Amino acid sequence: MKNYIIALASITYAMKAQTLLRTSGIKCDVIRTPKNLASGCGYSIKAWGDIEKIAAILESGGIVQRGITEGS
Repeated sequence: MKNYIIALASITYAMKAQTLLRTSGIKCDVIRTPKNLASGCGYSIKAWGDIEKIAAILESGGIVQRGITEGS
């Protein structure tokens, strides 16, 4: 299963995103933002699954993404 790293604006948004995604059944973790995505506060969400579904959940929760990259 593919995973994605989604850079966010603040640690608060990262924690809110984690709660939203987990309650939707998507595996995710709050991580430090990798240097290649360095924007925002330095925290991101690493999530596994369909990126379109993940993005839709975050958008419906009012969480703005600062950047997305495919993880390893």
